Amino acid sequence: MDHINKTTVTEFILLGFQNEKEVEILLFSAFLLMYMMSLIGNTMIIFLVCGDYRLHSPMYFLVSNLSFLEVAITSTVVPKMLANTLSLTKAISFMGGLAQSFFYFLLGSTEFFLLAVMSFDRYVAICNPLRYTIIMNKKTCVSLLLGSYGGAFLSVLASSILTAPLPFCGPNVINHFFCDSAPVLKLVCADISLAELADFVSSAVLLLGSLLLTGLSYTYIIITIFRIPSVQGRQKAFSTCVSHITVVTLYYGSSIFIYVRPKKGNVMNVSKFATVLNTIVTPMLNPFIYSL
Repeated sequence: MDHINKTTVTEFILLGFQNEKEVEILLFSAFLLMYMMSLIGNTMIIFLVCGDYRLHSPMYFLVSNLSFLEVAITSTVVPKMLANTLSLTKAISFMGGLAQSFFYFLLGSTEFFLLAVMSFDRYVAICNPLRYTIIMNKKTCVSLLLGSYGGAFLSVLASSILTAPLPFCGPNVINHFFCDSAPVLKLVCADISLAELADFVSSAVLLLGSLLLTGLSYTYIIITIFRIPSVQGRQKAFSTCVSHITVVTLYYGSSIFIYVRPKKGNVMNVSKFATVLNTIVTPMLNPFIYSL
């Protein structure tokens, strides 16, 4: 009987942004517009890079894969969020919620690895320009991309293995617009200290580790740029990094705030808006940042 009680949750209720109906319609319109802009912009980048031989370079190969990840991440979260905004039930199935959480963190983790790879690409281009085509050849680019997916899978594996078998016996209300790890774990009717620790450690290692690699790359880049004798040369070298630095700042700033905190506290509403920045706003801005 105790085992039956611990498996009664068949769906989660996602509260999302609780507001009056007029405000919810306004939010729905704004999120839908940003989602469509993100899909169109990032898809255009993918087709442009694939279709124009002048863009068949390591940097644009990585940019196109970043755009693919943006499309995948937003499509994991936003469609369900839009549907629930105008829905009365605001429900997602139990397995659907766990799958959404898994793919969101898998794709998001891959993106952080990819951002570190992109910083390495800029490091080689600026610090070792004569060896750039030799180091960043097609085989190396594909290997780094596959390594990003493999590293991301390993980083979310432990948390997923520890969370999946935990008992959910109610309540089933999540104060978020998708099945994020922290609010989902709050619904578990068992000891979650190990799962929380694994969640925190994996987030810290992923975010701070990839940020360290990115920081090291840019440290060498800045040193090299300052050694360039002409002002025009320094400006040209730095201009190739501005778009990447902008995206890194947006992603790491919001993600470290959301996930690398031992005690979450009562800041869920702030976390929601920080997650909107990660899942909707930044993917929408990326095509403008990189295209311009």
